[in-house]
Amino acid sequence: QVHMVESGGGSVQAGGSLTLSCAASGGTFSSANMGWFRQAPGKEREFVANISWHYTTNYADTVKGRFTISRDNTKNTVHLRMNSLKPEDTAVYYCAATFRGAYAPALVASYDYWGQGTQVTVSS
Repeated sequence: QVHMVESGGGSVQAGGSLTLSCAASGGTFSSANMGWFRQAPGKEREFVANISWHYTTNYADTVKGRFTISRDNTKNTVHLRMNSLKPEDTAVYYCAATFRGAYAPALVASYDYWGQGTQVTVSS
């Protein structure tokens, strides 16, 4: 069983930055495809970014150029650096993991393990 814990959320003003971290345990992290998703109140959970076990990355169009996903296999951790934050980035952010597939997927249903989420609030 894989256990993941997110950290680094908080409240910032528009234009600010935050770095989220997700620490994983219980699996072979270096073999996992990892993703970040977010869910705003009243909305569906949506894809933000992912990174495959071989470091291929993908981003949602809404965050491309502002967010950067990275992983540190020595610490079993995946990070999401968020710059130029906007009020519409306000959401609970979740990390997710799957050991299936050659590439990290962008669909919620494709992930098998989830963290508990961390709140990000961006004020204007």
